[in-house]
Amino acid sequence: MERTERKYVNRGEEDELELWGFLPSTCKLLLVFLGVLCSGGFLLLLLFWLPEWSLRLTCREVPLSQARFLLLRTTDEFGTWFRVRVLTLLTPGSNPLGHPRKEDLASKLMQDMKSEIRYFRHQNVRYLWSPKEQNFTQLCALEKGTHLSDIFNQHSEGLSSATQEYRKLFYGANQIEVKVPSVVKLLVKEVLNPFYIFQIFSVILWSLNDYYYYASVILFMSVVSVCTSLFTIRKQFILLHDMVAAHNVVRCTVHRGHNETEEIFSTDLVPGDVIVIPASGMVMPCDAALLSGTCIVNESMLTGESVPVMKTQLPHPSCNATETPYQEDMYDVEQHKRHTLFCGTQVIQTRFYIGESIRAVVIRTGFNTTKGQLVNSILFPKPTDFRLYRDAIRFLLCLVGVAGIGMLYSIINSVQHGELVSEIILDALDIVTIAVPPALPAAMTAGIVYAQNRLKKKGIYSISPQRINVCGQLNLVCFDKTGTLTEDGLDLWGMLRVEDRRFGTLEHQVIMEVQPWSHFIVGMATCHSLTKIDGKLSGDPLDLKMFEATSWILEEPSAEETALHDQIMPTVVRPSQSMPLEMQLNPDEDPDMKMIMNQYEVGIVAQFPFSSVLQRMSVVTKTLGEKRMHAYLKGAPETVAKLCKEDSIPENYLEVLDSYTQQGLRVIALAHRKLEQKFTWHKLQNINRDLIECNMEFLGLIMMQNKLKPQSVPVLEQLRRACIRTVMVTGDSMLTAVSVARECGMIPPSGRVIVTKALPPHDGQPATINWIYNDDTSHPEDINIMTEQDELIKKRKLKDLEAAEHSPAEPSYHFAMNGKTFSVILDHFPDLLPKLLLCGTVYARMAPDQKTQLVEALQKVDYYVGMCGDGANDCGALKRAHAGISLSELEASVASPFTSKTPDISCVPDLIREGRAALVTSFCVFKFMALYSIIQYLTVLLLYSILSNMGDRQYLFIDLAIIMTAVFTMSLNPAWTELVRQRPPSSLISTQLLLSVVIQILLCMGFQVWVFLLVKTQQWYSIWQPGMNVCRENISEDMWAWNTTLHNTTEEEEEHNVKNFENTTLFFISCCQYLTVALTFSKGKPFRQPIYTNYLFLGCIVVMYTFILFLLLYPITALEEFFELVCVPFEWRITMLFIIAANLALALLLESCLCNSGQLWLRLVYSEKREDIRVAAPYPQLELDEVSASYGRRFCCWRKGNTPKAKYKRLAQELMLDPDWPPRPKSSTKAPPPLSASTLPQGWPPETTNL
Repeated sequence: MERTERKYVNRGEEDELELWGFLPSTCKLLLVFLGVLCSGGFLLLLLFWLPEWSLRLTCREVPLSQARFLLLRTTDEFGTWFRVRVLTLLTPGSNPLGHPRKEDLASKLMQDMKSEIRYFRHQNVRYLWSPKEQNFTQLCALEKGTHLSDIFNQHSEGLSSATQEYRKLFYGANQIEVKVPSVVKLLVKEVLNPFYIFQIFSVILWSLNDYYYYASVILFMSVVSVCTSLFTIRKQFILLHDMVAAHNVVRCTVHRGHNETEEIFSTDLVPGDVIVIPASGMVMPCDAALLSGTCIVNESMLTGESVPVMKTQLPHPSCNATETPYQEDMYDVEQHKRHTLFCGTQVIQTRFYIGESIRAVVIRTGFNTTKGQLVNSILFPKPTDFRLYRDAIRFLLCLVGVAGIGMLYSIINSVQHGELVSEIILDALDIVTIAVPPALPAAMTAGIVYAQNRLKKKGIYSISPQRINVCGQLNLVCFDKTGTLTEDGLDLWGMLRVEDRRFGTLEHQVIMEVQPWSHFIVGMATCHSLTKIDGKLSGDPLDLKMFEATSWILEEPSAEETALHDQIMPTVVRPSQSMPLEMQLNPDEDPDMKMIMNQYEVGIVAQFPFSSVLQRMSVVTKTLGEKRMHAYLKGAPETVAKLCKEDSIPENYLEVLDSYTQQGLRVIALAHRKLEQKFTWHKLQNINRDLIECNMEFLGLIMMQNKLKPQSVPVLEQLRRACIRTVMVTGDSMLTAVSVARECGMIPPSGRVIVTKALPPHDGQPATINWIYNDDTSHPEDINIMTEQDELIKKRKLKDLEAAEHSPAEPSYHFAMNGKTFSVILDHFPDLLPKLLLCGTVYARMAPDQKTQLVEALQKVDYYVGMCGDGANDCGALKRAHAGISLSELEASVASPFTSKTPDISCVPDLIREGRAALVTSFCVFKFMALYSIIQYLTVLLLYSILSNMGDRQYLFIDLAIIMTAVFTMSLNPAWTELVRQRPPSSLISTQLLLSVVIQILLCMGFQVWVFLLVKTQQWYSIWQPGMNVCRENISEDMWAWNTTLHNTTEEEEEHNVKNFENTTLFFISCCQYLTVALTFSKGKPFRQPIYTNYLFLGCIVVMYTFILFLLLYPITALEEFFELVCVPFEWRITMLFIIAANLALALLLESCLCNSGQLWLRLVYSEKREDIRVAAPYPQLELDEVSASYGRRFCCWRKGNTPKAKYKRLAQELMLDPDWPPRPKSSTKAPPPLSASTLPQGWPPETTNL
């Protein structure tokens, strides 16, 4: 068959998909129909489970232009398959953002002019067919490829009703609809799960074998399980539906032209509609860009920030004051988020003009909105990649292979004994239900459920319980700084004003008497986004602290005051105390106005909000009585300095800035500019901010103190001792982040910081990395700069310094870089990136998408990555990490798998400990269920050899009383109290686990075969017949008569030959073997509490042992008849008792000595407290590996040349042997020249030169 060209949608994005087109084939459909009939419908189930097979077996592959069905596959590591149907849509046009060809959509001519649009829907997103590209493309609105001028010129007047109806054909209803599936649909979907299909098959088979009791109980349990699952799933859908539908349909006013408005339902909104934001506020039903006015918005639902945000109108792409056009910007949701109202956010207040309304143009609707994408991520979560689940499937396939061997033996043995064909088939299939435990998925889930409940008690909530197991393997955790490692609030630490290009004296508080109206003070009082809500100042904590330090007063006009003027009334700030007029004289002021007003007031005329991309904000102000306006700029010092005149910046600016950032202070720069008279109020409303934010005068620096949270240092120390790497990922400045990293212990005192600065290609020169060594390491005496720091920091630093001084090893190297450098390295230095990931400790000035890219890069080198943030700008990284932990309790936490109510990082070790406990529990349960299947499998095969089998009630007792009780109680062990260095294995295919399973299988098989053969050698043994009793001499004549009567009455029931000496012997031995392996596999330290703390499990084991041994030593005829046992001599019962004891002793001994290194581990970890961990490893990863290797053989294996499995460990091994790493101080590395794929040599090394 000719292969068609591969096509992709969402190319290069996280949700990239590969497409194949298919057309139904009549011949293939007929063949599949015959296959379904011949397989009794099993082929149909197989095609339902495997979308790829369902299309390839029933259709032929065709180009996408002819396809009626599409096969989709994700291009990530999971390779998930989907099948979708191609639909058609008749529209009077082909451009989704265009206009209908005719206004009368119902006319006869219109019917002939309709275009046929092919599309498909996948996970609530529409993809339209593009004849030009011969591919499907995602349906976009105004968020991509739209110029700002087009928004104002083409989309600012609103849409006609005809255009609105036309666009609705493409975009559908503006509704984030979470459909709650019906009970019948959920039931069918749940029952068609392979697990329940196997259950149904097993129940039917057991019923045919006359195991009615057992089949009925298992069927009842399956029904209860299905009902519970349905209730849980439906409840989750209802909760999500109610959360989304609460604001799904509202009434809103839209513009239909210059002066015409119409009130419609929000479900009728389409991209391009212009909606009116009422003065009382509203919940946004879509994503919309502000065209006029100002809004105060609560975005906690999306960002996790409880602080209201001010939204201003989009900058109008008009010409500047000199009528020189500038390069036009494209609208971008991220870049213009301060001008965009997002769906689901609450507009609290509005500021508007007289006669005008606050207008916003609809950018996106439905599931394309930010809220819709968030809901989609909940409805369609990304699969969790974890080796445990892959290995579990492989292990089950091995059990199926074992079952195949048993089936073959059963068939051969039955044929040799002349059994009926029906009996042969039933017995052979029965082997499958024994070798593959149907209850395995439910059993493995128990540990996760218990861990989830324990986490809830600690204030940690999970929306993805399956990730709890993954948390047990975390070996690297990324931390945000502000609000995560440090306190949310900031304190004003000091100020440095600039006069005549010189820094003045350090001020720790504002001194009003010096210059009460100085531009520095006015800048602090005006350059912010504060507003009053219910009479209380609200806004960014940094802005709030800065404004409060000035002791000025902020006044906002009311709606009535605004309506009295022809322009919006500005926010006004003024000193809290009136100043003498002689202190207020200024050459630009109007003396008459000052005499009239007798006060000093500054109005904020225009505001350009803070942008994380630009790292700055600015305002334009006008002082009462002055004729010209002023601009004030605030932002990151490196950004502000580039926008200032060089002759206004002090010569020692960089030295002073570095001295404060190295102390961990957050430094903000202020700048000022007196605007020319050509800048009028009307021009300012639509001007581009770049025209204002230039040629500024540097005013000085403001230092804010962000204290570490008390729990940060001890938690990071705990993670470090557990050999878990910690990395800081922050949006703050480089030197501040490095200082905080030293202070909290991420970088030891003896560690050397290498600042990595990369420059992108320019002027024909390749990308270049400059390596700068930051030798100014902090010492304990420097901590005095930070007030009231925790004593633990001082003690730890002193201790580490002393250890470093006595350590002969070389210092460790920690690389630090900013977001721009990271992007350059990601694009131009792919060979260096893995090395830097191993050595990088601080990532500063990281944008939200760069944080996500960093997490993905770390995962590619086989790290299990955790991410802990406050939920504001970390949502992408939180979702992408193996374990994302949000410290925000607000609705943005739905984007994170885990949410902690405790607002500090103490939740991280708790989550890792519980993850390790849950992971070890999963291993224990899996091994126990595997041994349960093998033990019962061996018992049945031995009984098949004599044409016997186990009884119905024997199966019932073993599976319910023993297995289910043990499974659901052995998972109750809580997590161990300490976070130890060792990590549990992540794979079932590991030497330790496989050795444990194999030894226990051989032990159980040996004892069963031995006792099966041994019973036949006894003097009293003979083939059991109804009515015989070999233990007659041990009981009274009356009892013997009663037993004889009972045996005679049950003679007709011995169709399956259940009652015999072999069955009775194997029943007692196997029952005790189940309890033995449960005890053997129930691990305690170092990941779980000891077994003796699990009272319920121990109680169940003791009760079961007591009952079985009582039945063994003191037989009760009624119980023996119930379990279909026969009476055996007392001597044989004593022999079985000794065999049971020997089996138990050997199992525990072999598990402890050969399989479990826990005792040796505990001696190494707990016999002496090794707190003097070596801190002088060359790189962060090697530092942890050396700690691990100090009491293991891992490091020795490296020395011998053994290759580790994890990529990051192989890279660390290479770094140890690389003489050119780390790079030399003041050297540079250039990217290799771009070569074609045919001429590019393997392993092309970047060129390193001295600066």
